[in-house]
Amino acid sequence: MSFSQPIISLTEAEAPFFWGVDIGGTNIKVGLVDERGRTLAFQSIHTDPSTKPHVACLRIAETCRSLAANIALPFDSIARGCLGAPGPICLKRGMLLNPTNLPEWHQFPIQQAVAEAVGTDFSFINDANAAAFGEFWVGSGVDAESLVLLTLGTGVGGGIISSGNLINGSNSFGSELGHVVVDSRPDARLCSWGGGRGQLEAYASASAVALRAREAVAEGVQTSLSEIGMQGDPLSAKDVYLAAVAGDPFALSLIDDTARYLGIGITCAVHTVDPGLVVLGGAMNFGGHECAVGGRFLQGISDEFKSRTFENVFHGTRIAFASLGGDAGYIGAAGIARQDYLAT
Repeated sequence: MSFSQPIISLTEAEAPFFWGVDIGGTNIKVGLVDERGRTLAFQSIHTDPSTKPHVACLRIAETCRSLAANIALPFDSIARGCLGAPGPICLKRGMLLNPTNLPEWHQFPIQQAVAEAVGTDFSFINDANAAAFGEFWVGSGVDAESLVLLTLGTGVGGGIISSGNLINGSNSFGSELGHVVVDSRPDARLCSWGGGRGQLEAYASASAVALRAREAVAEGVQTSLSEIGMQGDPLSAKDVYLAAVAGDPFALSLIDDTARYLGIGITCAVHTVDPGLVVLGGAMNFGGHECAVGGRFLQGISDEFKSRTFENVFHGTRIAFASLGGDAGYIGAAGIARQDYLAT
């Protein structure tokens, strides 16, 4: 997803100010956010996961200084920052452990490294939990007391906020909803990281949708997606979406099946924390509210959830697409920085 937030001027902004940094396998998003969650400055830089992580930390610091200088904001007036990073992580030690999409960054003390490079105190959080906090603070959950967020992208991330509190867990693995089991068969699909048999990520991530499409084409299923495969280009979840928009029956059935598995995963989450609101974020929304395929996808999720839950729970739970898009991560990280700053 591209950057979509309006940029406000320094004269419009309300102090104090906070850095939000969202590290992804492809891009690192750096945003400067005010007290009310509004963006003053933003830049996305290439992650380059093949380089050493300390180089990325220096680039983050350079980006922060450039953004502040561009709006003539004294650098030392920025109260705090927060870094969102993909798991597995250790929050207590501020460590990246062994994130699959950052193979050169394993066992790296990233919280301290970023704080030293930027020269500002930094908090540390799982990236999907940061996105959940962003939606809770100024997005789709702004009027909610609790929410569950699922981010649908290369993997499936999760974030849970219960009565205003993030669920981070004893092992920094709380809210990892992409790893709930939705298929207990011994031959269930495996997650792309090489384990996790039968977990939601193996069925409802963009990479899983693309893999299932490629398998079907190889097996000779009748679909317009075969034409892309014959050209030698790897099929993607976006290709499935475009084929579905054009009315391809197989593509529509694959999206329906993905919705069914998401409905199962959402039922597990709702039966655990009863949030009242489930938000679907990430790049794979099949067009979202504005597209008939996106509406069908959301309806399929809702139908599956309804078939597996109690009537009062179904009617008391709203399932909606996220409103902050790909910007939820850095905004939520800034919101966590704000929360930690106010707590000191």
